[in-house]
Amino acid sequence: MKIFKIPLFVLAASLLCSCEKLFNPNNDNHSTLDRVYVDPAYAEGLLIKAYTYIPTNDYPYNEIATDDAATNDKFSAHLRMATGGWSALSNPESLWDNANRAIMYANQFLDVVEIVPWKYTDPQLNALYIRRLKGEALALRGMFKYYLLRNHGGYGSNGELLGFPIYNEFLATPEQFATPRSSFAESLKSTYDDLDSALALLSPDYGNIGSPIDLPPGFTDITDIDKYNTVFGEVTQQRISGRITLAIKARTALLAASPAFNSGNDPLLWENAAKLTADVLAQIGGIDGLDPKGNIFYLKAQVDNANLTAGDKMDIPEMLWRRPVYTNRVREQDNFPPTLFGRGEINPSQNLVDAFPMKNGYPITEAASGFDAANPYTGRDPRLALYIVYNGSKMRNTTINTGVGAGNDGLDALPSSTRTGYYLKKLLREDVNVNPVSTSDQKHFNTHIRYTELFLNYAEAANEAWGPDGTGSQTYSARNVIAAIRKRAGITQPDDYLQSVSGKDAMRQLIHNERRLELCFEGFRFWDLRRWNVSLNEPLKGVKIVNGTYEYFTVEERAYNNSYMHYGPLPDREISKFNLIQNKGW
Repeated sequence: MKIFKIPLFVLAASLLCSCEKLFNPNNDNHSTLDRVYVDPAYAEGLLIKAYTYIPTNDYPYNEIATDDAATNDKFSAHLRMATGGWSALSNPESLWDNANRAIMYANQFLDVVEIVPWKYTDPQLNALYIRRLKGEALALRGMFKYYLLRNHGGYGSNGELLGFPIYNEFLATPEQFATPRSSFAESLKSTYDDLDSALALLSPDYGNIGSPIDLPPGFTDITDIDKYNTVFGEVTQQRISGRITLAIKARTALLAASPAFNSGNDPLLWENAAKLTADVLAQIGGIDGLDPKGNIFYLKAQVDNANLTAGDKMDIPEMLWRRPVYTNRVREQDNFPPTLFGRGEINPSQNLVDAFPMKNGYPITEAASGFDAANPYTGRDPRLALYIVYNGSKMRNTTINTGVGAGNDGLDALPSSTRTGYYLKKLLREDVNVNPVSTSDQKHFNTHIRYTELFLNYAEAANEAWGPDGTGSQTYSARNVIAAIRKRAGITQPDDYLQSVSGKDAMRQLIHNERRLELCFEGFRFWDLRRWNVSLNEPLKGVKIVNGTYEYFTVEERAYNNSYMHYGPLPDREISKFNLIQNKGW
């Protein structure tokens, strides 16, 4: 083999050249931040990046960390959380990093939004783009502040109710993040300020209009509706609008009124939450706007009706804000029973099954319910069969048997079998086939905000503010809302049980239960238990069915500390880096 010798001076020159390129690279056409000032699409990328951090871009399925469900995934972070592993070092429900990243992208965008030439050839169009995009950025910033309050607000080790460090400008260096946590009240005001500023800029809804008389309030000075449609028309569907912003503000008000953050039970906070929520619902006609199919929004007929880009008012009345439609079979692969080639990961609990009343509306614990312990699924609230697969029910035209020794779908038969005696049905499409030899995908979407949540928010706040039948300045009460939701669900009319409920405490219990049923597996139970300041340690129950006999047993003990775990921790590294006050107990 011939060896070539390279002269030392040539090697040195080569290394020198390489180092020079390393420290002074040639122009390789990579974009720099300066491009945002001249390229609208590039600048808007800062705003779009903030959208990617929205936590409801997918369902969290954190019910498996509550009394509503278990999981057969032994490596689940939420399983560790529920069984004693929740800490400031390990927190699958932390939004601290993502929320603050989103806030920084919004801040960076706000720094440039009025400089970027969105439409330099048309000053009026340019001004409209600035108005909408600035409103979106402020609304997103306010929304992420809400999530910081929900996930990380709490009583600090100093005994004060604290919120988050308020970052209302882009921070360029790590040192600038060393901002103390503001009080909960200051953080709440900062959230409201952003949302109110956004409301002054945004159109209530996005969609094309045909006449100047259709222009929304605040836009009546526009003379060219084509320009309005260009900026606020159908092309903008699924971006954050004024109505969505108001709903986020109403959510924030409900959080602030809740027992965990309203230790004095100030009725004015409940009244504020009720009024703000009613303002959103008024835009769909109040209680008359309840979607008759809103509780089955995930089924084939509703999902297939969803246009890829059209607004909610044009396809699914239940949806205030949803993600665009996509096509896959991931949910079904994860959650179908084993005989349908699924992994059966989410297992609803006996606790949740017991929360469904009988079809006559009475809880199964009431003598008037007619509940038969030997036939526990007969005559139940129709939502049970819609949301949960129980022994003997059908899925994809297949009878699913969950009893001991009943086959692969039976209790603990396989690692992918149920641990509770139940499988998830809600949110899944039965026309999906996950059989590896004959797979099929179908359309899905994820929800950010649906109106049923807002109706339940109103019912909760109205009951606390005015009692079961009080209406404040509205035309409907908490009882009216719950009556409409239960009637839609298929409860026999007249709803004698609902009419028998008297007093704020009894109505509160019913509202909490209806919320548990209607919103199950959509990511609410984990945070509802905490903001209600109730026990987190209800043992998770399941059912063992042997020869037709139903035996109930404890699947998992919950291992939360009720003295402080109603509030989530700040990440431990943030405490170390910036000397922030941690929530007490963590």
